[in-house]
Amino acid sequence: MTVRRVLVANRGEIALRVIRACHEEGLEAVAVHSDIDHASPHVRAADVAVELGGPDASESYLNVERLLAAARQTGADAIHPGYGFLAERADFADAVADAGLVFVGPPPAAIRAMGEKTAARRAMAAAGVPIVPGTDRPAGGPDEAAAQAQDVGLPVLLKAAAGGGGKGMRVARTLEEVRRGFEQARSEAAKAFGDGAVYLERFIERPRHVEIQILADAARTIHLGERECSVQRRHQKLIEETPSPAVDRELRRRMGATAVRAAESVGYLSAGTVEFLLAPSGEFYFLEMNTRLQVEHPITELVYGVDLVREQLRIAAGQRMTCPDRPLTPRGHAIECRITAEDPFGGFLPVTGHISYLQAPTGPGVRWDAGVESGSEVSRFYDSLLGKLIVWGEHRERAIRRMGRALDELMVVGMPTSQAFHRRVMNDPSFASGRYDIEFVERIGQQVLRAPPDERLLEAAVIAAVLAEDERRGGVVPLVERSDGPGDGPWLLAGRRESLR
Repeated sequence: MTVRRVLVANRGEIALRVIRACHEEGLEAVAVHSDIDHASPHVRAADVAVELGGPDASESYLNVERLLAAARQTGADAIHPGYGFLAERADFADAVADAGLVFVGPPPAAIRAMGEKTAARRAMAAAGVPIVPGTDRPAGGPDEAAAQAQDVGLPVLLKAAAGGGGKGMRVARTLEEVRRGFEQARSEAAKAFGDGAVYLERFIERPRHVEIQILADAARTIHLGERECSVQRRHQKLIEETPSPAVDRELRRRMGATAVRAAESVGYLSAGTVEFLLAPSGEFYFLEMNTRLQVEHPITELVYGVDLVREQLRIAAGQRMTCPDRPLTPRGHAIECRITAEDPFGGFLPVTGHISYLQAPTGPGVRWDAGVESGSEVSRFYDSLLGKLIVWGEHRERAIRRMGRALDELMVVGMPTSQAFHRRVMNDPSFASGRYDIEFVERIGQQVLRAPPDERLLEAAVIAAVLAEDERRGGVVPLVERSDGPGDGPWLLAGRRESLR
């Protein structure tokens, strides 16, 4: 099949990432956007752009009819869903195929097999993949959930059967918490996924969240090692790294072989991720499979030297992947920090506003994947992710130091971001030692956040205040120079706005 023009059914940094990959493959790219995203970087980067509708995702990025109409209007051959939105909707993949277009992703049957979590658990058990003890069907109500919890054994994790990404999940340590948590999880799951079904798994104490990157074409399925995703809050990942400090060569081989078996059991094609819980004992259990590109895919690309989006495009066009037919060995170490429009000192609550100035770090081994820039508006309609700061180093210690330096250089003025949290984590002894688990943020992270701000944070606050005043007065300031003179304070300010650009 021939693919010449790809419509990217997404926004922000992932849309820009896919558009760049298309151009590097000699393909044209079509951007779609809501009315408030008309000036976004991904729109400017594309060869053609189509406005879909209003700011609410249901009017634009989730509107299948408008997406397919945009593909027909622009002569697109294929649709890449990115991640989020429609990426894991089997009915969308079906609609794309029914329209005579190529879906850049796995077959709809594979999406369905892994999309409903209790069905996926049954399929994985049948394929010999270890699963966390739990139920193989959703609970009918809070009392049934409590009865199931007694069979599974407390504590339990209540999970949305139709979803992921931490939505519709609650930990319960007593039967009363099971009943209360069931109602909360069911309500949240219904709002997030249109399906309130909730099932139970035994809650594994202090595990690590380790995932395996899968890549499959029509001839073979391979894995590209693991990613450590244990630094998370409310089941939302904040920092990822590869290789995992808890995984040695033999464990990588075993987990990789299990992930390949899981993917092959459902006829998987394209890029995907099999997620595991790694217990302190060294045992690992299937958690779920994400049938799409992951937010954290860049760290795998840096360590394994594989462009995952390029491989997706090739596989979708019926071509073979370019990876060699042998196990790949990780080279160096990579870390990703998700920079979000959230206030880490206020419970990581999302914030909105105007980015008056953004300066990305540069230098060897530093990558900044973002969908925002100076002047961007951050609205309440979409995810809070602003960009991903990714670094590579020859070894883990070098990567941590490089990330610290890059975080110092990153400047986002106009709203709170998670940047301060990430900087603190890079300086945390538990993280530096690699001895952490999924309770890290709750157990240690809050202590980190309560620490007094360092000088760089104070300096950033000074810059933000000056820029805000400059914005109000319409004009002057601020070339920023560090003063080392005694009594001068941390900054001397002079010049015009242009000098910051």
